Amino acid sequence: MKMLNIVNGPQNVSAIIQGCMRMPALSKEDAAKAIRTAYDCGINFFDHATCYGNGEAEERFAHALPLTGIKREDIIIQSKCGLCFDRNEFDWTKENILSSVDDSLRRLNVEYLDALLLHRPDLLFDPEEVAEAFDTLEKAGKVRCFGVSNLMPMQIELLKKYVKQPLVFNQVQLSLEQSQLIDQALYMNNKTTEFSINRDGSALDYCRLHDITIQAWSPLQYGMFGGTFIDNADFPELNKALAAIAEREGVSKAAVAIAWILRHPAKMQAIIGTMNPEHIKDTCDAVKVNLSHHDWYELYLASGKYLP
Repeated sequence: MKMLNIVNGPQNVSAIIQGCMRMPALSKEDAAKAIRTAYDCGINFFDHATCYGNGEAEERFAHALPLTGIKREDIIIQSKCGLCFDRNEFDWTKENILSSVDDSLRRLNVEYLDALLLHRPDLLFDPEEVAEAFDTLEKAGKVRCFGVSNLMPMQIELLKKYVKQPLVFNQVQLSLEQSQLIDQALYMNNKTTEFSINRDGSALDYCRLHDITIQAWSPLQYGMFGGTFIDNADFPELNKALAAIAEREGVSKAAVAIAWILRHPAKMQAIIGTMNPEHIKDTCDAVKVNLSHHDWYELYLASGKYLP
């Protein structure tokens, strides 16, 4: 496994993160098998959110972890708060942040979170309230580091004016098909294509400048939740390019698609969501793939982009 040292954050963490959103569908025995498989593949970073199964993902993880033989201190547990679908709102109030963390700790049956991310922007967020919540959580030893999810640079700047703790992660969408995080720079000032639209305020460059590690969610997906592009007949050129490199490297096409993200010099993490142990193993082979500069561009262009 490729390991990373996160600036202002945890050290020696896996470049691939095991996402736990789909864990509620598993029995605790199958969940334990997925966790153990990920760990044996070198993954020591597990991503949760209060909204995943309305907390059920965290509970299933807690019931499954003792069956794996893995010690709590040997893994990184991250959760996110702020998405309150039961109330049909996003909520970054101090009260909700604090109660969400307490609920996550109870459901996960742990004493602390290694990382807490604010999950998408609350349009009414008060940065001073967030700062108070973070101070309370840090002083109580309930959260060790903090970050955000799907935030633009100016929103992060506003938070940083008040929050004392470093914001070490920004979890955003990125895949070969959903590559808007990097597209705009290539097509800058080009009125003939929508690829030139700046959709995120140059979040990738901002995060690189400020030592914020990007965590890429849905790295095998097209659209927001459209499904995977792997072996999808709607993406023939991309699958052809993936297959050629996969055959050369002796890995799956999914591994090549993840390797494309890890090849970027921003030292991003990629979040995989599969609960299938064989798929976990196949995907983790991404760290074995050696993509050249040419390979990276070949895949990018096969996904439907072009050089202006």
